[in-house]
Amino acid sequence: MVVLKFDIKMIETDVLIIGGGTAGCFSALTISENSNLKVVITDKANIKRSGCLAAGVNAINAYIGKGETPESFVEYVKKDSEGIIREDLVYSIAKGLNKVMKQLEDLGLPILKDENGEYVQRGKRSIKINGENIKPLLAGTVTDKDNITVLNNVNIVDYLFKDGDVIGAIGFSLKENKIYEIYAKKTICATGGASGLYKPNNPIFSKHKMWYSPFNTGTGYAMGIRAGAEMTSFEMRFIALRCKDTIAPTGTIAQGIKTVQINGKGEEYVGKYGKPTTHMRLYSTVMENLKGNGPCFLKTEGISEEQQEELFKAYLNMAPAQTLKWLEGNTGPTSQNVEIEGTEPYIVGGHTASGYWIDSDRKTTLKNLYAVGDVAGGSPKKYVTGCFVEGEIAAMSIIKTIEDVAIIKLDSEEIREKITYISSFFNNPSSQHSIEEIEIAMQKIMDEYAGGISKAYMYNKTKLEIAAKRIEELFDIVDTLKANSLYDLLSIFEIIDRLYVCKVLIKHLESRKETRWRCYQENTDFPEKDDENWMKYINSVYKNGNVEILFRQLVGRDKIYEHTN
Repeated sequence: MVVLKFDIKMIETDVLIIGGGTAGCFSALTISENSNLKVVITDKANIKRSGCLAAGVNAINAYIGKGETPESFVEYVKKDSEGIIREDLVYSIAKGLNKVMKQLEDLGLPILKDENGEYVQRGKRSIKINGENIKPLLAGTVTDKDNITVLNNVNIVDYLFKDGDVIGAIGFSLKENKIYEIYAKKTICATGGASGLYKPNNPIFSKHKMWYSPFNTGTGYAMGIRAGAEMTSFEMRFIALRCKDTIAPTGTIAQGIKTVQINGKGEEYVGKYGKPTTHMRLYSTVMENLKGNGPCFLKTEGISEEQQEELFKAYLNMAPAQTLKWLEGNTGPTSQNVEIEGTEPYIVGGHTASGYWIDSDRKTTLKNLYAVGDVAGGSPKKYVTGCFVEGEIAAMSIIKTIEDVAIIKLDSEEIREKITYISSFFNNPSSQHSIEEIEIAMQKIMDEYAGGISKAYMYNKTKLEIAAKRIEELFDIVDTLKANSLYDLLSIFEIIDRLYVCKVLIKHLESRKETRWRCYQENTDFPEKDDENWMKYINSVYKNGNVEILFRQLVGRDKIYEHTN
């Protein structure tokens, strides 16, 4: 039996930021540059290459380009999201996009410019960058600040509470036998969204070759769910349309060289299914395959050698597997169309609206807790720069309101109970089930009964009831798992967190009795969109083991939203 004794490290700080990705780093920088507040960032990896920007990006996809305005940006997001967005949040993001882009450039990010010294646009709301080192650049700037402390390789497990207020968080090191008890006046959750809920389309040894960061396992969502925070729009899943096998982004081709989607017969097909919104490009591809017209492609045959070279270089920035696939096959996009397919579903508030229900300052419904970036709900298509803006908004709110907040601690008995739970997995007898078996079972349940790839993303009430029952059965098993290492312990908590996200997701999918976002939310019991009855947010609060559904009215563009109940 592995018996592990943990050392306890208590830390006090003004602001705790959980997650050192895009939004977390920018929140910390904003606080540091505008105050003397002490900031602690925790990251379960190393912030130099953590989060969704770890491998870099070759474009900024949220930018107010020539001829565009913040107002037109809101209208674009609203149209693409079938009307269900927090216009107030999207508008506040839109107004800050170009400002944070300039700040990125000032930090040293190389941005492609034309002969007039202006950014090279890839689309109306997209500009090209050389972004392979964007995360090390951010991380280096953060670590140079005297009032910011970074705790790398620390996995946060849960928030700490006192009288209903968030007073910090607790977690453990992945490098040494140490539990961190962190107290803060204000806490920002910036942990990203949730991947790994569904069976991936690259299973077995390639199972972590996916669109979204495989290390974002819904921890921030799950901590909020367990604490009773209000969540929103989990049913608005995100499913990416990607290059087959490599899971490389299709937008690099579609926007970069203005290509179209064709089926196996060489026919353009998206227009047959409706307006070419993000989810309709996916839906039309799924339907063409179901009808036997696949496989589907981006039509690249015949592009110029210069365009091909641009694509080789662009993919080396963020998805080198695509360039390597071409080179290994002694081919390229000019001689061979690029096959496309959908990924498994994810819950991610940077592309869709899933996440914490927040106010205009990015405060959650839990006192002294903020949510920013992919973990914050209501504002789709925020992408990299939108996450920066949200981090800045939350940081400035904290600076203005932190003066009246004191650091509060739990008594020894309360904290001992949490420490005992974390270490208990080392004391469990050998389990009949492995951690991997529980993960595979969860993904199989979600795939077959909650609208995964194998079911063309479709689900119905009967299937969701089965999914809910079987996910609940996994909850009964997961506490019996045994950890033999700190990595095992991390994997167990990642499974626990994903199970909580699955539980809430299933309830949200069942509650929206229409089909609003094709594939993202494909309810075969209610196959049509119903604007008369369902132009509203579906929110939820977890209480006493149950997910309680709330309905909220749409929030307008110019409204300053504050939590009232």
